[in-house]
Amino acid sequence: MGKPTTAAQRRIIEAADPETGRLTGSEAQLAGLVRLRLAFRHPRPPHAYFLTPAGHRIREGEPDPAPAPRPPAADSSAFAARTGTEQTVPATTGPARAREVRSAWEGLIELRRMTNPDGSRERPCGWERSHLVQAAALALESAGCHPAGPSEEGYRVESSAQPEAVTVRAPGPEALRGCAAALEGAGWQVSEHAEPRARGSQGARCLLASPRRT
Repeated sequence: MGKPTTAAQRRIIEAADPETGRLTGSEAQLAGLVRLRLAFRHPRPPHAYFLTPAGHRIREGEPDPAPAPRPPAADSSAFAARTGTEQTVPATTGPARAREVRSAWEGLIELRRMTNPDGSRERPCGWERSHLVQAAALALESAGCHPAGPSEEGYRVESSAQPEAVTVRAPGPEALRGCAAALEGAGWQVSEHAEPRARGSQGARCLLASPRRT
């Protein structure tokens, strides 16, 4: 880390969200933590600041002089993964859309590395747990699963009555198994259930998925 932290910087670090590592403070204070490699500014709106693993260690009372790498630069334009519940399809399709999805997924993996205290890329991070539907949709779309549209079948991700979980539906058993494999590969816990109510087909099944914590 090099230069020691000031008392004001330590107060900001200690006040960070214990779950996500999100920081609050003035732009100058937060930029100072970035220079010390104890925080990073997320490249996508709203451009919040988060603790790096080194910052987490200081918060927990274990200063570590090893510098944390800076996150890579990324396009800050708005992006939303397709949940399959949209009334219109995105303006960007085909290879351009695939590039956007790949970039967003790589950004999320970097966010995991930078905000999980142990630097894990395999385990979902605090942002995913606070944006369940979008996080699950990004995992599915990045794995090549096809979302539903106004005139086409595909997966649909919706919020669930169960805490910290989403419901995923797909057109048929094979598509549902593909969604389950994609989510499990992205670090989510998945279980299959019978639909609680009929949705036009007898014996319909759905997935309940939640981000893994360990």
